[in-house]
Amino acid sequence: MEWKISEGLTGYDEALAFMEDRATAIAEGRAEDCIWLLEHPPLYTAGTSAKIEDLKDPDRFPVHPSKRGGQYTYHGPGQRVVYVMMDLNKRGRDIRCFVQDLENWVIATLAEFNLTGHIRDGRVGVWIERPDRPRLPSGAVAEDKIAAIGIRLRKWVSFHGLAINVEPDLSHFDGIVPCGITDYGVTSLVDLGLPVTMEDLDVALRSQFDQVMLGR
Repeated sequence: MEWKISEGLTGYDEALAFMEDRATAIAEGRAEDCIWLLEHPPLYTAGTSAKIEDLKDPDRFPVHPSKRGGQYTYHGPGQRVVYVMMDLNKRGRDIRCFVQDLENWVIATLAEFNLTGHIRDGRVGVWIERPDRPRLPSGAVAEDKIAAIGIRLRKWVSFHGLAINVEPDLSHFDGIVPCGITDYGVTSLVDLGLPVTMEDLDVALRSQFDQVMLGR
């Protein structure tokens, strides 16, 4: 497994080209699996299920079509993007199990900062309960999204991956309906009052990857 960390901001097209080349090389046995940690400049991506009406401010930031699963997602400075290029031929070719592993990886990482992440049916990503906020009309506890997940497979090799909000400008999410989900907000580690740096998160991601993703 190669771990790749990029400083500064990486353009989306550059990242996509790298992922596609690496996924092909992995499938052909010419390269090892790769986890790539980076930040993007402000942009929106449109997954295969994106609805145009969910793009509320199309002129705000560049919009990049993406063949990953899911709908509209924001990426930008202060958000750790984690691109996961792994050979699922070696993991039983079980997409559902792989996505669950990614979810559990995020939840285990958040637990290192004493946060409890949740998975909700019908709402993609990882969620944080906000008992400090008014309850929803249904009476349920309010929740905010802290991490998004969306992958694509080619010859059973994954690419794209997940994004965890460390300290992005949360107002940038206002230009879309994130992942097509209304009635819920978006949060970050710093928004929750945790003085977590990108480097702190990277250490936790690496530690929990070995336990969750490789320990299964």
